[in-house]
Amino acid sequence: MRPPYGAIPLVTITSVSYAVMASFEPAGGMWVEVLNSPACLRCWWVEPQGSESDIEMDSSINRVYIVLPEVFGVNAWVRSVADRLAAHGYPALAVPLFARTAPDLELAYETSDLAQGRRHKDATTSDQILGDVATALSWLRARYPQAAVHVVGFCFGGHAAFLAATLPGVAAAFDFYGAGVSRMRPGGGPPSLELLPQVAGRLTCLCGTADPLIPAEDQAAIEAALKACDSSTKRLRYLEIDGADHGFMCEARSSYNPQASALGWRLLLED
Repeated sequence: MRPPYGAIPLVTITSVSYAVMASFEPAGGMWVEVLNSPACLRCWWVEPQGSESDIEMDSSINRVYIVLPEVFGVNAWVRSVADRLAAHGYPALAVPLFARTAPDLELAYETSDLAQGRRHKDATTSDQILGDVATALSWLRARYPQAAVHVVGFCFGGHAAFLAATLPGVAAAFDFYGAGVSRMRPGGGPPSLELLPQVAGRLTCLCGTADPLIPAEDQAAIEAALKACDSSTKRLRYLEIDGADHGFMCEARSSYNPQASALGWRLLLED
């Protein structure tokens, strides 16, 4: 086992409970436009709803989320992630990554859709991603100035969350199976992994041992780089789940793994 985490065996997961879940439900999400000239970000926005007054609730919220999608866009599953975060009491803004080439992109998990999404991914740069996330961060800050901003992303969105961790004001970032961080950077340049010294907040990189898009050598490189920057592995941590495949968090994908997903949600909400 790799100290202090190593591969997490699924057989140890029997149930998951969330202490923050009890008194909230989503208020109903809506599409909002967040301007990052010349791009307009069509985002999914959802806030929690509880028994307190709006003013009391706003002042009690200590965390907000930016959700970054896979190459399939801000589709129904990505919106459900934002909805679920709001159900746990955290406002969430799902932000598109392809606002310049496909601002309204919503794809299914089909082979042809994957090819389409990858074309847009290949046309997207790290500077565009960072600019859009910074704009979303400012938008959230205007609404919840006292709250810590957390970023979570999946697949290409996981890679984007890794990049976003370098932005001032990002308290924590969670990269779910973000492929390519040790090999490339969107739009060109040195691998994104080389940006680790610029990460001031917390960063968690999580993937499954059966993920074909993040082979063992890539996983080892990510783990080694995180540990080199933070020997305690408390601020920068690498976690892997035995037997989990790429996309294990997503109920709409054939690779969905209920136990791995439950663990991912627990780690995300406890971070």
